[in-house]
Formats: sequence, structure tokens, C-alpha cells
Amino acid sequence: MSKIIMTGGGTAGHVTPNIALMPALKEAGYEISYIGSYNGIEKELIEKEGIDYYGISSGKLRRYFDVKNFTDPARVLKGYKEARRVLKKEQPDVIFSKGGYVTVPVVFAAKNMNIPVIIHESDLTPGLANKLAIPKATYVCHNFPETAEHLPEGKSRLTGCPIRQELFEGDREAGLKFLGYDGSKPILMIIGGSTGAQAINECVRASLDKLTATFDIVHLCGKGKLDDSYSDNPSYKQYEYVSDELNDVFACADMVISRAGANAICELLALKKPHLLIPLSASASRGDQILNANSFKKQGFSEVLEEEDMTSDTLVSNVVNVYSNRENYISKMNESPMSDPIATIVELIQEVSR
Repeated sequence: MSKIIMTGGGTAGHVTPNIALMPALKEAGYEISYIGSYNGIEKELIEKEGIDYYGISSGKLRRYFDVKNFTDPARVLKGYKEARRVLKKEQPDVIFSKGGYVTVPVVFAAKNMNIPVIIHESDLTPGLANKLAIPKATYVCHNFPETAEHLPEGKSRLTGCPIRQELFEGDREAGLKFLGYDGSKPILMIIGGSTGAQAINECVRASLDKLTATFDIVHLCGKGKLDDSYSDNPSYKQYEYVSDELNDVFACADMVISRAGANAICELLALKKPHLLIPLSASASRGDQILNANSFKKQGFSEVLEEEDMTSDTLVSNVVNVYSNRENYISKMNESPMSDPIATIVELIQEVSR
């Protein structure tokens, strides 16, 4: 049996694609172990999957001044030594890295030990951790055609993002029953990211009269962001988050409003859901969501509304436009070359395995 060590952490977006790959890797004959940080979100998520987990020291990599910049290099060095010990013990045939600060010492240790590495970059431009790791990799898988311009020649592989198989197994009728809707109006789903998006929440609620004239709405508004003053509106159902029923809710959604995190929009692409993207503003991020969203718009998958331009009027007009032209967006998404990311990535892993 071949062995693979997967790594990635810091956010759920650095872990869930790895989890999505695991069933296909097991089917292909791989024994899987995982390296993450001592107590990051990845530890809980991976241990739930019954996968052997190794925690290592991880220092954050910053582009700005912080006193921790003087101590974190020692943490990275410690992580490198710990990663070497794990690799020496496990003797993997290949490393698959999803990104995040914890992956840098793992990738460097693998390169030093002549273990092939495949990296997956979700965003259009590589983050700092992957920028450091890419020179050590055999291939870099990515979600956007434009990412190839930022990668060394010969390493680029446009694969798309691995999507959890259960997302495709939702039941529309079960979703409608959970929401308490009869299906007589199209369902508009609103997702603000794992913590919600207050600016989107406020604009949606200010637009409810116009939106509910056409749609029944399910709004995943984030922890602590419910507003009970709207609880008597029969066409507006709000939840902090939805877990077990999420697949069914996706199945009954006719259109989605979403942030533009790479994993989120790749799920919308895979599910062929017409959508309006409202990326996190450049002032609140490194601007990766804006690049992601504009790439999807360029490919004909999405419409984009910048947060700075978002008002009740612009939100409603964009929603109406996307829904009215939904067949055009679905057609473009059906033409996407990223039809089976999991199979493509597993083939690359098999190709480079020792």
C-alpha cells in the first residue's frame, strides 16, 4: 500500500479540500496520515475522519511588522525538525499540501528528504505560505486559469478544487421541508462565509420587501448575527449556520448570494448554482476574493457586486439580473474544464508517488 501525508491548516478552507480527496485516495490504495498544527481547526476536523494526526510547531508568516516576527522563525524551525521526524517515521511516497503556515516546514522537510510534493493553491494568486513552498513542489494544482501566470513553467495544473461528495447528495424536497417552504417561489440562499458578513446581512434585510416579492429566502448569517425582528416574515428564514441539512438546502436553492472565498465559489461552480458574488473588500483582506470573483465573472460563471457599491437597489437589481439570466450562467458552468477535480488530482498524486 502507498502512503501519503496530507497537510494544510489555519482555516477550514485549508482542510476541507483535503478531506474531500480522502475517499478517492483510499480507493486508490493510499494509507493517509496528516500533519497540522498542535491545536488548529484542522486537528478536530481530521481526527473526526479517523486519520492519524501529527501536530507540529507553526509560526505565522507576516508581511508587516510584529514583535512575534522575532520569535516565530524559531517556531518554524522547530516545526521543520518535527516534520522531518514524522516523515522519517511514516516514509510517505508523496506529500499533498493545501496551504497555510503549518505546511511550510512540512514541504521544506519533504524536499530535503526527496519526497515529491503536490501543492493546491485555491486563490488566484498564491498566498505567502504557498509562495515559499511552490519552488519545492513537483506540481501546483489551482482553480483559476490566471494562476498559471504566477507559477514556474511546467508546474501549473488547472484542476479545480476538490468538493465534498455529500454536497451532491442533497434532496430538494427535504431542503424545502427543513425550511418550511412549499416550493411555489424560487429559493434564494445567502452565505456570508463561516463567520457571516455583517454588511451583506444588513443590506439583505433592508431589501427584504423587494426580494421576498419574488423569492423565499434562506440566510446563513453567521454566529451571533441573527435578528429576531424579522422572525415573523414567512419568506425569510435565517440561521447562524446549517450543518447536517446543508446539502439539502443547497439542493433546493435556485440562486445563491455568496462571498468569494475560493472553496465557496468552487462549490457553487460544481453544483451549477447561479450566483451573485460580493467579495470581501480589499481594505479588509489581501484582495484575493476580488480577484477570484472577477475571474469567475470573466469566465461567465458569476455576476459580481463590489461591497463598496452595494446598496439595496444595486443588490436587488443584480439578483434580478442573475436569476433572469440563470440559464446562461448554468450553461457556462457546464462548459467548465474543471469537471472532476478529485480524479485529476489523484492521477497527479499517483504519477509523482515514489
